[in-house]
Amino acid sequence: MKWFNKKAVQPDAIALDRSPDKLPRHIAMIMDGNGRWAKQRALPRTAGHRAGMETLETIIRACDELGIEALTVYAFSTENWARPKEEVAMLMNLLVEYFEKKIDELDRNGVCIRILGFEEQTPSRVREVMERACVRTRGNTGLKFNIAFNYGGRGEIVQAAKRFALDVAKGEVQAEALDEAGFGQYLFTAGLPEPDLLIRTSGEQRLSNFLLYQLAYAEFVFTDVYWPDYTKEEFFRSIAIYQSRSRRFGGV
Repeated sequence: MKWFNKKAVQPDAIALDRSPDKLPRHIAMIMDGNGRWAKQRALPRTAGHRAGMETLETIIRACDELGIEALTVYAFSTENWARPKEEVAMLMNLLVEYFEKKIDELDRNGVCIRILGFEEQTPSRVREVMERACVRTRGNTGLKFNIAFNYGGRGEIVQAAKRFALDVAKGEVQAEALDEAGFGQYLFTAGLPEPDLLIRTSGEQRLSNFLLYQLAYAEFVFTDVYWPDYTKEEFFRSIAIYQSRSRRFGGV
């Protein structure tokens, strides 16, 4: 892989088993703490969001290094529209800037981009740049990089139920034939493996309406580190915690 400015820093202190069967296939991340990081430094919240984008680059590269199949990040929720208009506008600009500057690198390294969320409310210029990125990288076979944007877990489940009910009404499916796997095909994440690991930064310990259906059997790792300070070493430490657990899926 030919990542720009790729550093050779190896967090050797972290005992990480890199065997494919020991690593999570799909990692979900709630990137939290940008605002508090900025406040600690007497900086505007926008500075925290910009610093957080640099952290995201680090984590994408780390996932690629480990051979992680899928990474899903919570970029913007359906509730985030309630934030100050100036901050929302800045986040939209930052997202556009990210795709315009990084799409070549992501595409060259085989990253496949997918947007999970509702198109409603999304500004047209943001929607257009995201659609271009998805189309351009659709055939890539590397890391599946999923961006949850204008996303809400409850809304996703309600929409999936409505879509299924519509298919039943049209006679395309039988209601009694529905199972968990079948319902999953109506979700934004259709075709992706369920997340094995959820990581949330900043010390908060809640889901915030993120992947409510998909995280049923995921391992949760919470860290006090604010997202802009979340390093490759911290990421490896989170995975090491995951590897230290015994996943029983309801068994013994």
